[in-house]
Amino acid sequence: MSKKLLPERLYNFNIQKFITQALAEDMGDGDHTSLACIPSAAKGKAQLLVKENGILAGVELALQIFKKVDKTLKVNAFIADGQPIKKGDVVLIVEGKAQSILLAERLVLNCMQRMSGIATYTNNLVQLCKGTKTKVIDTRKTTPNIRGLEKWAVTLGGGANHRIGLYDMILIKDNHIDYAGGIKESIDAANAYLKSKKKKLKIEIEARNLDEVRQILSIGKVNRIMLDNFTITDIKKAIKIINGKYETEASGGITEKTISSYAKCGVDFISVGALTHSIKSLDLSLKAI
Repeated sequence: MSKKLLPERLYNFNIQKFITQALAEDMGDGDHTSLACIPSAAKGKAQLLVKENGILAGVELALQIFKKVDKTLKVNAFIADGQPIKKGDVVLIVEGKAQSILLAERLVLNCMQRMSGIATYTNNLVQLCKGTKTKVIDTRKTTPNIRGLEKWAVTLGGGANHRIGLYDMILIKDNHIDYAGGIKESIDAANAYLKSKKKKLKIEIEARNLDEVRQILSIGKVNRIMLDNFTITDIKKAIKIINGKYETEASGGITEKTISSYAKCGVDFISVGALTHSIKSLDLSLKAI
């Protein structure tokens, strides 16, 4: 297993805890259908079948789920995470106790379908930015308690992660600016806070228009400027004004139709909330063979 891709090494997320809780949620006091219909000693074999083209994600997680359900299950995976898949491909074959396969089935599919949907859409956007320096990144617009899985899927699709949560970057957005009393006040407060807490976190601040970009530049003391809901014309002007002094991020309603144009403006990052909040799951199935 590729340890560097496991989210517990990257995020505030624990795979084993997630699997335990998810199985408990589904199973309750028992899978009564399987217990009623399938003899406890019955053996079975099933294949995970691809029914839609895309990018695969969640194989490593599926292996952990099968292992958690029943250590005696034998799983052979044929396609790795992050690889392109097409309709008709067989991702893996699982063999062993039939009741165990049926218990693991839905959790494996729910996770892999969603993760593959995220990886597929991410990869589509990454390809649209090809030839530019722009990185496609995610946001905190994730499903509660499975952020680790969703951000993992983004990386498998070729994207990158923004901050993981509230704890690993200072991101001063419009509400922070308004509550703090202004751009200068919020930047000064953020820097004073980091100094007092002896923390080394990057500071990003949102600009709502070109005037705010100029204000931020006059103050400095940040690492990245988020250009929120800027038009293509204003993005180009902002990039020229910033002139490489700080990282730049375009954000706000950027879609497949517009992302290429924004990337060609020269921004360092484009953040897309839809990577995780508006995804169509990829169609996969687990069928007995």
